[in-house]
Amino acid sequence: MEAIKKKMQMLKLDKENAIDRAEQAESDKKAAEDKCKQLDDELAGLQKKLKGTEDELDKYSEALKDAQEKLELSEKKATDCLVRRQLRQGRDDRADGDSDCARTLGMLGMQLKQASKAPRACD
Repeated sequence: MEAIKKKMQMLKLDKENAIDRAEQAESDKKAAEDKCKQLDDELAGLQKKLKGTEDELDKYSEALKDAQEKLELSEKKATDCLVRRQLRQGRDDRADGDSDCARTLGMLGMQLKQASKAPRACD
């Protein structure tokens, strides 16, 4: 009879230990699920931030491309004007050509300044 009582106490102790381990496992599972949810939320936030950054990069890249195109066009116009000016220097109506070319160069200079500022504005 004594052996049966000891056996029952050991089984009762084993049962209590198993219940404690199950409760601990359940607690660990809950903590892991909470951590997973937190990391998922953080990942979603970072992905949203990345998307915004990529959109901003696209916007500024397009602005830079436009500014470079304007700069190239202004440089081409300035070069064309200088060539015309050099060709007109040999003519008698030099004053007329110089004033026309000077106006064009002035306008191109302003456009060049604007085009040069555009990439800096994107920073």
